[in-house]
Amino acid sequence: MTSRAIPIFPLPLVLFPGATLPLHIFEARYRRMLADCLENDRQFGVVYLPSGQDETGIEAGSVGTIGRIESVVPLPTGRSNIVVAGTTRFSFGDFTDSEAPYHVARITAYSDEDEDPIPLNELVRQVHVQFARVSKAARVLASDASEPPTLPDDSALLAFFIASLIDLDAAARQKLLIVRSPSSRLGTIRDLLSGAVEPLEQLAMVHSVAKQNGHGPRVVQ
Repeated sequence: MTSRAIPIFPLPLVLFPGATLPLHIFEARYRRMLADCLENDRQFGVVYLPSGQDETGIEAGSVGTIGRIESVVPLPTGRSNIVVAGTTRFSFGDFTDSEAPYHVARITAYSDEDEDPIPLNELVRQVHVQFARVSKAARVLASDASEPPTLPDDSALLAFFIASLIDLDAAARQKLLIVRSPSSRLGTIRDLLSGAVEPLEQLAMVHSVAKQNGHGPRVVQ
């Protein structure tokens, strides 16, 4: 399998394909990486690094995501705020010798398995239904009148996109990232949404009644 070298940014965060990640760049080595990326293809690899783990301890076969720099806001003292868009996943090989002050590693592509589209399409439908309910309840609780997020058409990206929006810790996100079965990912997201939807809808109903300050419809007992 063909490999290539790419700058690597180990983080205690997970970048999903099809999702975006805001980052604050302040270390000198990553300022240099940012400058080099902007001069080339604007891409670097994001690899999940649990807090407290040494950067050089990333194991071969670890799965990360190639991020493409979408925007850069320069700040005083050379710092920057950037937004990175996840593109494709990769398998980490090993660090390479490089004169750069940041990490460079060899990576190979990491792809999904082929699956039967019929059960996959049904899972997509179920996830859309559950997400619409959760999103509506969450917006009621936040008094947010904006439109819900537009979900991607690509079934391979759908679970990743929703996972980037909901409350999952980094370890759970990484566990989802390595799954090569789109249907397994969608099943996980469907189950998470299904477990959250009724409690959220109950809270949203209470919130709506409370906002009416007692002037809602009377309940006849």
